[in-house]
Amino acid sequence: MKTYTELLEGLQDPNIFKAFFLAGGPGSGKSYVVGKTTGGTGLVSVNSDTAFETMLAKEGLSMKMPKDETEARDVVRKRAKALTGKKKEGLIAGRMGLIIDGTGRDHGKIIAQSVSLKQIGYDTHMIFVNTSLDVALERNAKRDRSVPEPIVVSSWKDVQNNLGKFSQHFKGNLIVVDNNDAGEDVFVMVFKQIRGLLRKPVKSPIAKQWVEMEMKARGISKAPKGF
Repeated sequence: MKTYTELLEGLQDPNIFKAFFLAGGPGSGKSYVVGKTTGGTGLVSVNSDTAFETMLAKEGLSMKMPKDETEARDVVRKRAKALTGKKKEGLIAGRMGLIIDGTGRDHGKIIAQSVSLKQIGYDTHMIFVNTSLDVALERNAKRDRSVPEPIVVSSWKDVQNNLGKFSQHFKGNLIVVDNNDAGEDVFVMVFKQIRGLLRKPVKSPIAKQWVEMEMKARGISKAPKGF
């Protein structure tokens, strides 16, 4: 039986060795933004929230996060994260282009992941979706799976405080999206920025060595675009 990685055929991925971290607190609209700005690029999204919501529905648990379901919900969340972790491992093993979804609240974890990916040849980037606190609170209240208001506030503050740290780490590979009232013109501009980053040749000698080894092992003579 072929493995997940073999089925994905990383060498054929046009976004090979490209990783985008997604940051934005509850109510920032980051899922909507990433859908509008990365659609058609071929990047694969890794998002434990998607698996979590699907599992909540299967278990008959509420999206409104009531306190009396906390214990059952925590079990589901753990399963969702484990499932997503395996998916991410498979994508990285094939050096596939991916979007790693998150809030950006834990800057140390994100930077550590970015460093780890760079060590195996990846170019790493970040899409930071920004809103005012008022907008975040208003949107969160309208969501099917809303988050308690105190958590929205604390998460928003943490994410805002991390923007400078992300800027230092990702430098020219950081895209900040003002999503307070973003229109199509903003999304088109961001889409072009992302496409520009995807089209840049991969410079890492580690990535080039991996590609050469995989080509030799599979008997492939044509190198992926950008190599």
